Amino acid sequence: MFKLWATIKKDALILLRDKVGLALMFVMPIILAIVIASVQNSTYELVNDKKVPLLILNKDTAGPSKVLEQTLEKGGMFILKKVPSAESDSALKLRLQNKEALLAMVIPENYSQDVLLKSQNVSDQALTVMSVTGEDSATSDEEKIKASPITVYYHPILQPSFRQGIDGALGSVLQIVQSKYIVRQLYSGINDNATIPDSLETQILTNQTPINQVAVSKDEKALVPNATQHNIPAWTVFAMFFIVISLGSSIVREKNSGSFLRLKTMPTPLSLSLISKQVTYIAITILQAIIIFALGKWFFPLIGLPSLNFPSDRLGLLLVIFICGWCAASFAIFVGVFAKTQEQSNGIGAISIVLFAAIGGLLVPAFAMPQSFQTVMRLSPLHWCLEAFYGLFLEGGTLKDVLKNLVPVFIIIACLQFAAWLGMRRQQYA
Repeated sequence: MFKLWATIKKDALILLRDKVGLALMFVMPIILAIVIASVQNSTYELVNDKKVPLLILNKDTAGPSKVLEQTLEKGGMFILKKVPSAESDSALKLRLQNKEALLAMVIPENYSQDVLLKSQNVSDQALTVMSVTGEDSATSDEEKIKASPITVYYHPILQPSFRQGIDGALGSVLQIVQSKYIVRQLYSGINDNATIPDSLETQILTNQTPINQVAVSKDEKALVPNATQHNIPAWTVFAMFFIVISLGSSIVREKNSGSFLRLKTMPTPLSLSLISKQVTYIAITILQAIIIFALGKWFFPLIGLPSLNFPSDRLGLLLVIFICGWCAASFAIFVGVFAKTQEQSNGIGAISIVLFAAIGGLLVPAFAMPQSFQTVMRLSPLHWCLEAFYGLFLEGGTLKDVLKNLVPVFIIIACLQFAAWLGMRRQQYA
């Protein structure tokens, strides 16, 4: 036990002298967590909370076009910025290029006429169907009214998924305006040109079935996942595996300096040195998790980001941190054993972690990956570690619920440890 403690103390002192390695293990993940969470949170707010600036060029002066503007404002999704009706489409595009807004809409001159004609046509057909006299005032093959399209210009930086949401919102607004005039025309036709009361019109147009959105979680808590809940676990896993830079280099340095050969001449097994390195660096990964989680819990609210909500199973969280840290240490030892130089260890370690993060769901969400990557994704140890954290933080699960994600982590640990042992034996260090 004394030998193990002395070896751990030696590895800790070596680690403390590695300033660059400490910066990569602690400073870099903290900066990444803050920057990525801030950017992603701004995206969430843009889609869910903030209003989108919309330039509107209204070439129509009649009532329906005014109602369309009012409905867009009341919808709560857009901030209307009206431009002079005499302005050309080219000038409107120039405004988008200068980023006055990312969206612009042109209401054509005959928009109101088309809305009124269509409402009259639909009303006539409905009254004909309801007529008890059998008179047919509308032909069965009536010509459809070809409405002039609403033109929407958008800046190329807008992603297709965001544009689809915008199209859906604009389509709903246009449908509301058209329905408003159809209801008015129907009421007028049924009640001898009487005007429909505002309260009745509002009730008809807005009496929709409410939608109750609930995030599914195993602990039945109604917490809505946010940018912090997604990014803090992800960059914690990334930080853990980046110990490969320091630990891998340490092993290569000791191999090349002859430290492992000297250990063979002493009554101390080489495995003791590897165990001490794992203990030291697993402790580092636990410290990384504590610091990054504390950052999300207490520092993020100070800079306007959502606070991190801890899972109810705290013991399960500690075990997941330990197991993921052990997997990270095993991978670092594997790289250090097979690398011949520190440059190889640093290069291979850094590139492999970035690749594992990319295919494992840290940089791109797993559900957004193409089907061809779904199998490759499961080869990444970072994927299974992240899924275990997400099972606790996002799904509100317990240790029992994330065991299916920890089993592959244990298999990866066993494979890496066995491969490292074979590598040491092949190099005659074991």
